[in-house]
Order: sequence, then structure tokens, then C-alpha cells
Amino acid sequence: MRTDSSPGTLPAREHLPAGPAGTPVLDVVIPVYNEEKDLQPCVRRLHEHLARTFPYAFRITIADNASTDTTPQVAARLAAQMPEVTTFRLEQKGRGRALRAVWSASDAPVLAYMDVDLSTDLNALLPLVAPLISGHSDLAIGSRLSRSSRVVRGPKREFISRAYNLILRGSLQARFSDAQCGFKAIRRDVAQVLLPLVEDTGWFFDTEMLVLAERAGLRIHEVPVDWVDDPDSTVHIVRTATDDLKGVWRVGRALATGSLPLDRLTRPFGDDPCDREIQDVPRGLARQLVGFCVVGGLSTLFYLLLYSGFRAFTGSQVANALALLVSAIANTAANRRLTFGVRGRGGAVRHQAQGLVVFGIGLALTSGSLAALNAATSDPAHSTELAVLIAANLAATVLRFLLFRAWVFPDRREDDAPVAAPYDSTHFRAGDVADSWRDATVQLLPVRPYDNDARDLR
Repeated sequence: MRTDSSPGTLPAREHLPAGPAGTPVLDVVIPVYNEEKDLQPCVRRLHEHLARTFPYAFRITIADNASTDTTPQVAARLAAQMPEVTTFRLEQKGRGRALRAVWSASDAPVLAYMDVDLSTDLNALLPLVAPLISGHSDLAIGSRLSRSSRVVRGPKREFISRAYNLILRGSLQARFSDAQCGFKAIRRDVAQVLLPLVEDTGWFFDTEMLVLAERAGLRIHEVPVDWVDDPDSTVHIVRTATDDLKGVWRVGRALATGSLPLDRLTRPFGDDPCDREIQDVPRGLARQLVGFCVVGGLSTLFYLLLYSGFRAFTGSQVANALALLVSAIANTAANRRLTFGVRGRGGAVRHQAQGLVVFGIGLALTSGSLAALNAATSDPAHSTELAVLIAANLAATVLRFLLFRAWVFPDRREDDAPVAAPYDSTHFRAGDVADSWRDATVQLLPVRPYDNDARDLR
């Protein structure tokens, strides 16, 4: 799993700045492999639609995945006939590999792709990219599973698609509805930081990109689409499904171990009143309190189960110490990752050592409570012991949160955060990591594709 990425975090979302006249605002990539029959009608139909409906300059890029038929010749002929069409040749197969190569080299601020069969209604293209141009969203996807979508396909593909998305929701906690629809778009500044983290080069590329973007807190816009199944599709369903499941396992393991630097994809708060910082309240306190309470509740149940199990073989003090020790280690690990957002293995040993000190304080409180109970009655009921331990744990929990926040996992982001340089898109070169966008928010001026055509003598 790749962990390299450009340093720093993404800037706040803004309307895309105006570029030089004629610079494409949108680059639509069409990955193809041996599509000599469908390529020409697809590109011509897409070109006609964009020229008629899209208000900005555009580009159509044919990404040839090592085709062995006459697809390269057809692509070259189309590029020669239409100035807005270009071709890109790769000597290795893989849709993800093609998208990574073309998107990384493109100078267009909005990058999209669609399948060559044009199963998706093209009327959804402008709604797909509009939120990216306006700065509202970071990525956009077409969804065939939305209630307002109209889809024509066989029961086999319908079952596979819905089962796959259920797997994503259950295993990776994905909230987007349709990972496999070949109709997606992304802002270039986001792609330049996100793509180096995506490892897959095949059909799982889309899913991995979306899962990482969602986990990093990026905004994904979904567009209901009308979609008609292509009966001549060459996708190998069994092999693709197997590769996808392997990808789900790989990404899930990477997210569980915190090996991905997703904090580099975070954006600052926007203009939503819910995102504004509240005066005199430490940053992230509300979220941390919720996470700590959830982890604490689960830890308490875990502790009580352990105590009841140990109590059957030993005395109350020993059972309490063992149960509290095991649950404290699990509690520290869970709070480290879920409540305070610490990823990776750096400092894990130190955090556990500090957590054991906090455990010692909790042990003193709970053990003292048990000692007081045993002093009050020689043979307390088991339910009474549990009630006393719950009360003692509640008191220890408040102190534990304060110690975790101030000592074990202090917030050092303000001191450690790198100072980001102001974004300037004028010096961007194709293939480089995008520096940033200009601070000024300028409305894009509608540009017809032929405004700068040398053949136009007006």
C-alpha cells in the first residue's frame, strides 16, 4: 500500500479560478481496450454533446490500454479530425493505470471519465462536474442505485452491483451508493494528492479512490443517472469480483492499521455555521467527547464481562485488577485511533505506558471502592459489587478523559502544522503535483471550443 503523498493539506474549496483563454476546464478520459468498433461513434457523440451543452472549453482524451486491434489508428484519426480530442497510449492494461496516467498529466482543473459504451445518459455530465467547478465538492460520481435513477439491466448484474455495495458498506463503512458506475469526476488539486495513495491499477481503482477520499473527509457528490446495460460488455465478472474482494481486504487492513496518511487530504472548515469554531471551547472537544463515551461504554461492558469471568476463579481484587488491565490496554488503543485520531505506530508504546498510569489511577479508585464495600459488609452480593464498580468507573472515566486529552494525546496540530504556500496555478506543469489554486475566486468565462481555432477567420 502506497503511503507517499505531497506534503501539506488541501486548501479550502473555492470556485475554480479563471485560466488562460482556451485552456480546457474539463478533461473527459475514455479508457479503451480493443474498442475499434465502438470508439468512433462514442467519441463523436460525446464531442457533439459537449460542444452543444457544455459552456466551457473541454478536452476528450482517449486512453488506449495496450490495444492489439486497430483502436490506436481509430483514436489517431479522431484526434486529427477534432482539435478537442487527444489520444494517450499505454503499453500495459488496466483502467486504473490509464486514469492515473492521464489525470496526473492533465492541465484541466476538472477531470472525469466514462466508459466507452456510453451506458450513462450524457445529460448527467454537466450536473456531475458543476459541483466541482463551483467548489462545493471534491469528487462526483454517477449513481445507478439512487431512487430517482432509471436503470435497464439484467438481474445478474443488478444483484452483483448491489451485493458489492453492501460489502463495501459492511466492511469499509462506505456511505456512497454506487462504486462501480463508470461515470466519475474529480478536481485536479484533489487528484494530485489523492492518486499517489491509490494502489490498484485495475477495476478496483474507483472504489479505493472513493473509500480513501471519504475516510479523509472529502466531499463526494452523487448524481442520479439513467443507465442502460451494454450486453456486449467484455468485463470478466468473476475475475473482477475476485480482484475487488482482494482490494477490499487490502484497503480495510491499511485503514485498520492507520498506515495511510489521510490527514494530508483534510480541508479547513468552510462557511457552514456548523463548521465554525465556538469560542472558548477546545477544538474537537465535542467530537472527542462522543468518541470517548462510545469507547468508554464498550470498554465498560468488556470490563464487566472480564470481571465476571475472572471472579469465578479468583477473589474480587485480583479479578478487578486483571479485568481492568486488559480493558485498559484495549481502551487506550481504541481511544488513540478513534477518539483522538492518532494513526500509525509512532508513539504507540509511549501512549500505552501513559495509559497504564491512567489505569493505575482507575485501579486505585475501583480497588478502594471494593475495599470500602468489603469493610462495610463481609459477604456483599455480586450485583452490589457490580453497582459499586460501575459508580467507581464513572468517576474514573471523567479523570481518564481529562488525562488522555491533556497528557496522553495532547493536540499539537497548531504547533506542528506546516505553513502552506499560497496556491498559484499559473506555474503548474502537466504531471507535477499541483501547487495550489489562486486565492482570488474568479468566475469562469464561457468559452466555446472553437474560440481559438486558427481556422476561424473572424
